[in-house]
Amino acid sequence: MKILVIGGGGREHAIVWSLLKSADVTEVVCAPGNGGIAQTTRCVSVDVTNLESMLAVVEAERPALTVVGPEVPLALGLVDALEQRRIRVFGPTKAAARLESSKAFAKAFMQRHGIPTAAYAVCTNIDQVRQQLLTFALPVVVKADGLAAGKGVVICNTRLEAETAAAEMFSGSLLGTQETEVVLEEFLTGEELSFFALCDGTHAAPIAAAQDHKRVGEGDIGPNTGGMGAYSTDGLLTAAMRQWLTTNVAQKVVSGMNSEATPFKGILFCGIMMTPRGPMVLEFNTRFGDPETQAILLRMETDILDLLNASIDGNAVLLSVKMRPGASACVIVASGGYPGKYTSGKLIQGISTPPPDDVVIFHSGTATKNGHLVTAGGRVLAVTAVAPDLRTALDKAYAEIANISFEGMQYRRDIGHRALKQEQS
Repeated sequence: MKILVIGGGGREHAIVWSLLKSADVTEVVCAPGNGGIAQTTRCVSVDVTNLESMLAVVEAERPALTVVGPEVPLALGLVDALEQRRIRVFGPTKAAARLESSKAFAKAFMQRHGIPTAAYAVCTNIDQVRQQLLTFALPVVVKADGLAAGKGVVICNTRLEAETAAAEMFSGSLLGTQETEVVLEEFLTGEELSFFALCDGTHAAPIAAAQDHKRVGEGDIGPNTGGMGAYSTDGLLTAAMRQWLTTNVAQKVVSGMNSEATPFKGILFCGIMMTPRGPMVLEFNTRFGDPETQAILLRMETDILDLLNASIDGNAVLLSVKMRPGASACVIVASGGYPGKYTSGKLIQGISTPPPDDVVIFHSGTATKNGHLVTAGGRVLAVTAVAPDLRTALDKAYAEIANISFEGMQYRRDIGHRALKQEQS
């Protein structure tokens, strides 16, 4: 079976890596891919922000299955366009992907269907922001309504900070695009985790949980990023909590979307805060997350092709996903200046070939220039390891990072710090 993967980041590299292990996969093509993906897989050029460009690649390649990785093609309606052409595709439709592409839609949807989430207000101008801020305790969370590559959430300690953040979202100065709606949200405290479920339009089947590290700085300080690292362990969720999240969050989403005539198929990523009041949804992603996917797929023993087919064919309820016991850890190696301005084209040196046992280096933003691997993004590498316990997995990942170098390279040295403290106490 020939499979086309749309996207070119660390998530797509992990998906390609997993697909290549499947006995039923004969060829994987990635569009556009990156320098690391190109080492094992044929890559073709495409503009993932242009629907016609992506459709042209699918038409030229004629894959048996297309897997859509990033959020932008989903929001553009790539799945809809391929389904209309009777082309087999994995991912949600444009209407279903609104759970991610519109924070305002997602919040109202959760309210309609009794899914636990923080109190909120949707504002369409700065005067509404000022008025609504008076009803929130501080700190308060300001969220851009649309897609923002993980950078559209600002935690504000004063009302002036919140006003400023909202004004910058409306003007476009914060994210580069002008928002027509901004969401104000109650600030929640507790342990944050990412819960993944496979959905087939009717059923939701649990996959695994991971914990991401959004802030750029050690100790969880600094601005939000697309994610600086993640880990997945057996102990992140009890069996009872896994079932609770499946029933009260993931299945309610699938049933709710179905009742509103927008069936949800694909991966549902539930960003959860484990608050003193119980689990509450922070946000949804409607695709594999990044870098959580790297950590989860390294542990997953079930054939990924079985997941994709179960979602498309409506058989998710029959699926039982098997994970390798123990832990996995993913550490993001990023360009200097990220998540702000950074310079690409820096020579990358020291990547082990092949990497040590139980270590996989997924490429997030790399390219090949004159036969050499260079940086080509904010997040450059996702160094991922699996082991019987989290400490060992982290040690393996950091040992490999010690060999790698490029100008301006940065990474967090405290991935998994909360879990490690809990293990020691």
